Amino acid sequence: MTARSIRGAAATTLAGALALTAAACSNPGGTAAGAGGPKDSAVVGIAYEPETLSPLLGYGKDGNSKIFDGLLAFDGDMKLKPALALKLPHIGDGGLTYTYTLRDDVTFSDGVPFTAKDVVFTYRTILDPKTNNPSRTELDALKSVEAVGDDTVVFRLKYPYAPFAERTVHAIAPEHVAAKQDVNTGAFTTEPIGTGPYVLSDWSKGEKLSFKANPTYWNGAPRVKKFTMAIIKDDDVRATRLRAGDLDAAILPPNLAAGFENDKAKKTYAAKTYDYRTVTLPTHDTVTGDTAVRRALDVAVDRQAMVDKILEGAGKPAYGPVPTDSEWFAKGTERRHDLAGARKILDEAGWKPGPDGIRVKNGVRATFPLWYLSGDKLRQDHALAYASDAKKAGIEIKTQGGTWEVIEPRMKTDAVLAGGGSPGDPDFDQYLLLKSTLGGDGFNNMAWYDDKAVDKALEDGRRTNDAVKRHAAYSTVQRELVKNPGYTFLTHIDHLYVVNDGWNGLSTQIEPHDHGLASGPWWNVEAWIPKDTKK
Repeated sequence: MTARSIRGAAATTLAGALALTAAACSNPGGTAAGAGGPKDSAVVGIAYEPETLSPLLGYGKDGNSKIFDGLLAFDGDMKLKPALALKLPHIGDGGLTYTYTLRDDVTFSDGVPFTAKDVVFTYRTILDPKTNNPSRTELDALKSVEAVGDDTVVFRLKYPYAPFAERTVHAIAPEHVAAKQDVNTGAFTTEPIGTGPYVLSDWSKGEKLSFKANPTYWNGAPRVKKFTMAIIKDDDVRATRLRAGDLDAAILPPNLAAGFENDKAKKTYAAKTYDYRTVTLPTHDTVTGDTAVRRALDVAVDRQAMVDKILEGAGKPAYGPVPTDSEWFAKGTERRHDLAGARKILDEAGWKPGPDGIRVKNGVRATFPLWYLSGDKLRQDHALAYASDAKKAGIEIKTQGGTWEVIEPRMKTDAVLAGGGSPGDPDFDQYLLLKSTLGGDGFNNMAWYDDKAVDKALEDGRRTNDAVKRHAAYSTVQRELVKNPGYTFLTHIDHLYVVNDGWNGLSTQIEPHDHGLASGPWWNVEAWIPKDTKK
């Protein structure tokens, strides 16, 4: 799980959401939300807020940034298509060279032409150790990037990295602006200039991000002229605002989305995801660092009950970062709910029930704290259910809510109800989640997981283009997690969105954990067509 995917929820407050201005709660410059007629603006309610809007610091690394484009983009089926590049890359030298030919009709929103030097600047800056980009490891394979004239870029790799083309959906920054500033603190981090379909018009932190259509966008000016993302952390508040007409759309948990089923003016969109909820089990804690405890918790938890009761069926059990319906899932790694088996594992490891039922070993009680993000009801519900299941096996878990500022300093020894997940390639999520050398690196490897067999398999999977070898490597990772689970994976969660039925062209993609900003039915808002208007 990346810093981006975990930190997304950190900056938002309910107070900020309630302070959302009237300009953000109606369709600025267009027909008011809920009113009839064509809509040339939209306001959507999301839960998370980015820390930065600079691609150099990780924003837009997975595409759909609204403000920027990558060389490539994902279509509705998550297939790569050209964006700033004229076509898909030419791959040569046994997978070590990727050559891109660029469009010559693209300008940044300030009117300056886009060229190969902007691509080179973006990737070289990300790789610079002085740049505070938490996802730099994702480009570990990149040896060099060079411009050949204004319209050609050549990437050279240190080793064959099968999903490299998917890394080039990364947003491209303008050298003529960003190179003149401090990469980590300059104005570009909050006042971006890009080539994308929208231009940022306002960012009121904790409240909203407002965009206006880029009239010179190379792929055609969007029909939705103004687009506002209202940052509303609290699920209930988002639902209330949607019902009141303050919002045109919102992401909602299943129980709240169900309240709109009979509203004929709205449609519900469900997106399949890689988004999981997991409990980190830090190796530096006496209790969670015991492999027997981790194995016992892995089978004591009732995942299906969580899907049925917490998610109301909108999801599936998770046994690792890979969803069970993915081609990369290792069959046979499913863990059935087995409370008797959990108790047996603990008995054999010397964790004996104490007078109050909580197990003890060498004077140490089987108890530990579990933190969840305050205000996130899904995480809280998962944490409480997990603690309830654990207690039946004789393990006491004390759940506590807090902000990331409170939680992050405790992650080395305290368990956390975390989220993560990235579609595409298994390297994208598993390397950052499990690689031992990334323990303590921000929100990467939050459990400080350290397993030599997993480390080797992660490197094997990363450093070959051979599909058979890669499947074998990631199968090994998943099977090792059964023997030595550094996390207890709980559920994979479907994302539900309720949207006013005022536009044509809406759809969803397979989504990552980092939902709401770049995902949802507004992943392609630039292609929406207001109803009752000519195409």
